[in-house]
Amino acid sequence: MFVMLFIILISPYLALAQIPTKIVPCNGTDCTFCHIAQLAQNALNVGIYIAVFLSAVLFAYAGWKYVTAGGEPGKASEAKKVFWNVGVGLILILGAWLIVDLIMKILVNEQALRGPWNAICP
Repeated sequence: MFVMLFIILISPYLALAQIPTKIVPCNGTDCTFCHIAQLAQNALNVGIYIAVFLSAVLFAYAGWKYVTAGGEPGKASEAKKVFWNVGVGLILILGAWLIVDLIMKILVNEQALRGPWNAICP
């Protein structure tokens, strides 16, 4: 039962496991500051994907703990604490991503603020 549930939950991520672009956007000595900034953006995006996935797993774990608490206040408060910690952590990670992304766009190209979040290089 657990294996089937695991396969059902993980299979969409396996389909999205292929990276459409290279993480390192340049080859050899032809790298510019724009490519280094794009590399940092790509690494940051991978970290965000991992953080969102882990927070979803931890939210499910906290929900399971809350449902199976059986009216015991200690277990219920522990589950609420996990909910709170995961929520605050996710907000901090996404807020840090917004700040770093904005700084990277300003450093690379002031016109890049009008484009998509992850399109730094023109």
